[in-house]
Amino acid sequence: MNPWREALDRIEAGEDEELARFLDGLNDLGRRAVAVQLPAHLAEELRGGVEARWEIEGMAPGYRLAGAACFTGARQVAAWLNRRELRRPADAERDARRIMSVLRDRGVEWRRELALRLADGLRRPTGRSRRRDEAMPGWDLTAALVADTGIEPPDGDAFVAGWVEGLVLRRRWNRGGGLDDDPLLGFLVPRLFTALGVAGPLARDERWNSGLSILAELAVLADEGKVARATLVGGCARRFLTDGPAEEIAPFVRLWRLLAPEPDELPVLDFVRLLPRASSPLAQLALEELGRAESAGLLDDELFAEAVGALAYRPEKTFVRAAVRWLARTPAPRGGGAVGALAPVFEVNTPALRERAVRLALTLAPHAAGTGREAIRAAAGLLPSGPREQVAAAYGASAVIEPEPPVGAVLRASGLPALAPPLAAPGEVVAALRELGGPEEPHACERVLAGLVELAHRDRDAMAAALRPWWERRLPVPAGSGPHVFDHFLSHDRGVHALLARCALALVAPERSREVSAASAGSDAYHAAHDWPPQILLRRRLEEVIALFERERSVPALLATPTEPTGHVAAATLVERMETLGNGEPLPADFEQALLRLPRRTDPGLQARAEKLPTRAGRTLAAWLRAGGWPDPAVTWELHEEPAAHTWTRQLRPTIKPPAGLPGWLAELWMLQPRHVYLSYPRDAMWWPTIMPSHREIVATALVRCMPLIPEANDVRTDALAALAHGEGPVGQATALAIAGGLGHRRDARRAAALDAARTLAARGQLPAGDLGWALAKLLRHQLVPLKQVTGSLGDLTETGAHAEVWHALAVALPPLLPGPGERPRAGLGDLLGVGVEAAALAGARAEITGLAEMAARKGSSLVLYEARRLHETISA
Repeated sequence: MNPWREALDRIEAGEDEELARFLDGLNDLGRRAVAVQLPAHLAEELRGGVEARWEIEGMAPGYRLAGAACFTGARQVAAWLNRRELRRPADAERDARRIMSVLRDRGVEWRRELALRLADGLRRPTGRSRRRDEAMPGWDLTAALVADTGIEPPDGDAFVAGWVEGLVLRRRWNRGGGLDDDPLLGFLVPRLFTALGVAGPLARDERWNSGLSILAELAVLADEGKVARATLVGGCARRFLTDGPAEEIAPFVRLWRLLAPEPDELPVLDFVRLLPRASSPLAQLALEELGRAESAGLLDDELFAEAVGALAYRPEKTFVRAAVRWLARTPAPRGGGAVGALAPVFEVNTPALRERAVRLALTLAPHAAGTGREAIRAAAGLLPSGPREQVAAAYGASAVIEPEPPVGAVLRASGLPALAPPLAAPGEVVAALRELGGPEEPHACERVLAGLVELAHRDRDAMAAALRPWWERRLPVPAGSGPHVFDHFLSHDRGVHALLARCALALVAPERSREVSAASAGSDAYHAAHDWPPQILLRRRLEEVIALFERERSVPALLATPTEPTGHVAAATLVERMETLGNGEPLPADFEQALLRLPRRTDPGLQARAEKLPTRAGRTLAAWLRAGGWPDPAVTWELHEEPAAHTWTRQLRPTIKPPAGLPGWLAELWMLQPRHVYLSYPRDAMWWPTIMPSHREIVATALVRCMPLIPEANDVRTDALAALAHGEGPVGQATALAIAGGLGHRRDARRAAALDAARTLAARGQLPAGDLGWALAKLLRHQLVPLKQVTGSLGDLTETGAHAEVWHALAVALPPLLPGPGERPRAGLGDLLGVGVEAAALAGARAEITGLAEMAARKGSSLVLYEARRLHETISA
């Protein structure tokens, strides 16, 4: 019997229960044999790259079981179980039971040490690997060891967070009993209020389990006397004092409301001191509880004044209004001691709120204390002349405070990361292939493709020899054994990673590659009929390399491999690459892509070199250089409407009309057919800026055509927009419309990408601000994007130095957005006008906006009329 071989066979077969029985029956010598082989075997397997790691993760329960049973030291077992590729078995509870079964003969002290070491290694996965419906890796086994050995639960936050996550998931899937049956309850409830990482699971529990949540059950147990009420109330109060982001505090605010403490349980002083800095949910709770304390006579005059003042200085207008309302309903003698809280309200840009604060200050003037009176008198200098004179009559005259002249920020553009160096050896190509995984990254794929072509030309045998182990690991069935399921997927996978794998196959096994290519003919035809034109060109490039390798031929280099992060190919480099071909014609799609990647400005001296090229492609390149490129097409627009569920969808749809005289392939690339309205694979758009880096408006037109202007969608196409801004070529209405749609996105990451594109273009002096104003007006009038998000984005652009461009855009957008006679202003227009005031002041703008003077002349004290008057004064001064 070979213990290692038998154990490995069971691991690879996924026979974990049988493996546990087998390991349990091994003697010390057999376990030592497994322990010796296990680390080296895993290290060798991991050399297979991303896909090998995925396979190992699928067999993690077996590997974990073998290590736990056969390694001798608790430290070694803990390190093995906490390995990144092994720490997340598919069924953590079953995994824990199996491992406990092979550890039962270990001594108690050994198992206690293992429990503590595993607890030290507990951590929540982060980034893309994190799954919300997954328990904390390793917690179930750690908890089982804690219960088995009788030690006190570990102190670390991760152990408490893992306990909460487990409770949440068991409740979601209706597994397990109530909290009062949990043996860890008494130990861990006090730690619940100090541990980091518990707020997220508790919040999910509230969404998933509603009235049956952990927090609701804790409140019930407190009422029944099974959990000390003082522990929960005191724990919440202590957690409130630590403050933190709203999402970290919200579950404890919820628990506090469920507990509904009596007035004499309220930490009044703590709530008052929390008000200046607490997150909004906690500040709202503190405000409500202080109101209860005041009703019960537990809030003295000094604390009342401090609380009202703290609310008035908060940035949220909700709390500023609450401060004014609270002060207004308070008896005047008590309110007079807090009148100084009204001073910061004199600065707010909400006219109605400011006017109410002035009236209240006048009412409380006879009762105003010394410091409060002085604060009101000094702040009155910020008021307009009428209210300022009223306050001066009651509190004394004050100097007029002139606002400081605005100073704009320096506009800066972000740059693109530099290209990685070319792959110089077959081993580097294989390593780069192994790293390809997840979303396609254009430059990484281009680098691998260029490495395959160039190194295969230098030494095909060496390149094939380096690829063969990698390929055989991906495709374990030997050639000649009949069709393999992997061939089927490979022949039907449209992705660039799959096509690069087919390039490798064509080098390693040309005959088998030809079989895959024959099998893919049908899917290739389907993709050609359904893919968007840029993707068709990309597939053609890769497929012609596959065909080249299948014919066992090579070329010195690909012409279209980018030399710049934008995707451009330097014209001099292209001429040099074509010179290396001699009398040979280049690969057709590669040559077409190279022409698309030429910059708009080239060295005139290159034309003479290009004219000496002896090939038809050389003559085409020389003609391109003589003409300075191709003429740009025209773009037309229409508002497209179609019925959808319970509503109508609207989209501004562009159409490209290529100019006469273009090559047929280019006209097809630029032309958008009626079927080109939906992009099945949104990440394809990430390729487009690098496919056409000198034709930004064409790329933007395709983006607008396929971008559903749904401001809630988590769509990566705005990332393509950010990349597009670094390219060359005209930018106009299509670019402006794509940016405008991104500026109105509800998701921060998508909006940030659009802001990055706008900043980059503005810093380069290329932002089509007039077109951006046209686009904003179109989208807002048709309610395709929310005004609130657009306003915030324009404010961010103004603050980062693009104030001139923002003002230019608003000067175009505002006339169609302002209300006509008898019309009500649209919601949020006042804030947009406020951004206009700031941008116009920074830009020193003087202009006349149609309809603005009439709006500014309307009577009223609303924010929109106040900002209209401010803007009219700013641009008319």
